[in-house]
Amino acid sequence: RKSGQAKADKKAGRVAAEGKVVIETSGDGARQVIVEVNSETDFVAKDENFAAFAKQVAVTALAAGAVDLPALMASDSGAGTLEEARTDLIAKVGENIGVRRFEVLTTQGPVGQYVHSGRIGVVVELAGGDQDLARDIAMHVAASNPDFIASDDVPGDLLDKEREILTAQAKQEGKPDNIVEKMVEGRLRKYLAEITLVGQPFVKDPDLTVGQLLKNSSANVVRFVRYEVGEGIEKKADNFVEEVMAQVSQSR
Repeated sequence: RKSGQAKADKKAGRVAAEGKVVIETSGDGARQVIVEVNSETDFVAKDENFAAFAKQVAVTALAAGAVDLPALMASDSGAGTLEEARTDLIAKVGENIGVRRFEVLTTQGPVGQYVHSGRIGVVVELAGGDQDLARDIAMHVAASNPDFIASDDVPGDLLDKEREILTAQAKQEGKPDNIVEKMVEGRLRKYLAEITLVGQPFVKDPDLTVGQLLKNSSANVVRFVRYEVGEGIEKKADNFVEEVMAQVSQSR
């Protein structure tokens, strides 16, 4: 155990931006958990030991009721804590492994889940509609990555900043002020359609917006959670061919 901890400490500073997103559901379907577990390479992310650990993290998060990562990692996984399981895995695979984030959702309406290639995971909760619709919406969120559900959810300061940028762009075109105002409002509507779920064209039928799809089923999106492996992590640009050749040269 001490040896494994020493190896984990040694690799702790290495960037882990690959990995898996895992979703688990409670037996009664009322609780969902989504987790992101990271590795340094895609090779390890596809390893069965890594996959088993990622699932173990999700199952433990669902059962433990932990409210943050330190509490989750201190939770009993059935054979010691999750943190002990993590250090054991690091010693086994030789890479830095990290549990980056998780979220537990208590849901009431229809729930849709979608995991794409283990790299993107989405959970969607609806009010109205059914599970098939919720899954379709989850697939759309995975593909189109909206920032908000609807325009009412967009912060005012973000709208003000975008309006300021669009106004400056329109004025550079030399249009009269009354035309500039109309141009800005039109472009702002287009911007909102791009960043909101209900304004986006539905991926399975681009002639229909997600908002129209929901309206046809008398449904609304209560919330969605979307995780993508490594998003926001600054990745080191490695040339692995050069790295391997350097190691070969050193071994000679």
